[in-house]
Amino acid sequence: MKSKALFLPALIIMIIFNSCGGGTGTQESTNGLSAAERAFLDNLASLCGNSYRGEEVYMAEGRESWAHLDFVMHVTLCEEDRVYIPFHLSDDTSRTWMFLVEDGRLRFRHDHRYPDGTPEVQTLYGGYSDGRGNAYEQYFPKDEYSRELLDGDFGREWHVVMDEDMTTYSYRLLYDGEIVFQADFDLTRPI
Repeated sequence: MKSKALFLPALIIMIIFNSCGGGTGTQESTNGLSAAERAFLDNLASLCGNSYRGEEVYMAEGRESWAHLDFVMHVTLCEEDRVYIPFHLSDDTSRTWMFLVEDGRLRFRHDHRYPDGTPEVQTLYGGYSDGRGNAYEQYFPKDEYSRELLDGDFGREWHVVMDEDMTTYSYRLLYDGEIVFQADFDLTRPI
């Protein structure tokens, strides 16, 4: 009887700790993901069924600015092993951000499609989470598939960040550690 009394409080503390994204992310969760990766995927899934407006907040000099376009993200598919977020730029509906559990790891991919639904030549690029993230942010260095697909070896890396109070979602593209593009979406005002 005494062991049950000690076990229950310890279990409750462990559940609370893991659900808050605590720890280093090295503990395993379901599907082989770390607790931090699982919590991140769950935070994304908590947005399911909603759409949010965003805007370009940074574009590196010399790159084509998208500031004049309407940014909208739609959190449409949320399952145990995947979250899909179509990202529209005005009338361009060709992009979907895909967060997938693959081989026990969290993978981020960019799915690009033509209007008829066929894949574009440059599609499904991205990378696996590198283990530095937490429940609110994950970092995805370019994987081998993307290295072969995309021109130039710029040390591409994608950061997806949500504020801890879940008010902002940020998508960042970095080249060699420097941000070249960032879009922020207001999670406080679903549309």
